[in-house]
Amino acid sequence: MESKNHTKASQFLLLGFSEDPELQPILFRLFLFMYLITVLGNLLIILAVITDSHIHTPMYFFLCNLSFVDVCFVSTTVPKMLANIQAQDKSISYKGCLTQVYFFMIFAAMDNFLLTVMAFDRFVAICHPLNYTVSMNPQFCGLLVLISWMISFCVSMTHILLMMKLTFSTSTEIPHFFCELAQVVKVASSDTLINIIFMYVMTAVVVVFPVIGILYSYSQILSTLLRMSSIASKYKAFSTCGSHLCVVSLFYGTGLGVYLTYAVASFSQSIAISSIMYTVVTPMLNPFIYSLRNKDVKGALQRLFKKAPSFPS
Repeated sequence: MESKNHTKASQFLLLGFSEDPELQPILFRLFLFMYLITVLGNLLIILAVITDSHIHTPMYFFLCNLSFVDVCFVSTTVPKMLANIQAQDKSISYKGCLTQVYFFMIFAAMDNFLLTVMAFDRFVAICHPLNYTVSMNPQFCGLLVLISWMISFCVSMTHILLMMKLTFSTSTEIPHFFCELAQVVKVASSDTLINIIFMYVMTAVVVVFPVIGILYSYSQILSTLLRMSSIASKYKAFSTCGSHLCVVSLFYGTGLGVYLTYAVASFSQSIAISSIMYTVVTPMLNPFIYSLRNKDVKGALQRLFKKAPSFPS
């Protein structure tokens, strides 16, 4: 009979991408590079927004929060993966796995909520421009972010409390490079019905409802743009949405790709590789999308670099 340990005594094995020893140094360098670029790029966005009074507006307040969340999001998974590759050790403790699930769920939910809030901000700016300053005041913007954090914390904590009731076989293997909630629940040796039901319910709260909010905001924006008579006004209004639309498409597009992979893939490597797109690649590309497609951010970054002290050679 297969031995079972209660969760506190369990240790998990993260299968990762490949067991080929010759591939490990390449994977380590690749993900270390991507991680450093992600952290540096998002920190530059945060510094530019904080230090430049020209962009102290709701749109860039939310962008600053998104960059902070992206840094935390990628830091939840990649450092542990790099440590495991370097040490040639696939293990992660039970407490470490629960901690990873907890913070991953928080920051994944925050990504969804912030993208929704940013879409709402563009909706108010374009569809109700005369009321924009009053509607999107600093107190209301702060409240939106605070509520998003509170919902994310509550959802994640409930997932963890439910996971703590599960039991796992000794040295349970997780077909992933990090402790992803669905995969951890899938390999549990006890009844997971409540966990699965709660996952579906919370998916509606943190994914489906935000997506509906984004689609509604942009449907109203499109309707407003079609009623504008000036081509220049249409272009100016739509250009303010360009960066956000790219980020939304990238985030939900890669997320949908991961979901489809879960449905059809039978190899752990396929699931892990597809997950890289939204857990690592998307947070890495977000700063480039906003800096390359947004004149305000480019201007703020240029002013930031000009302020940087130069050291004599």
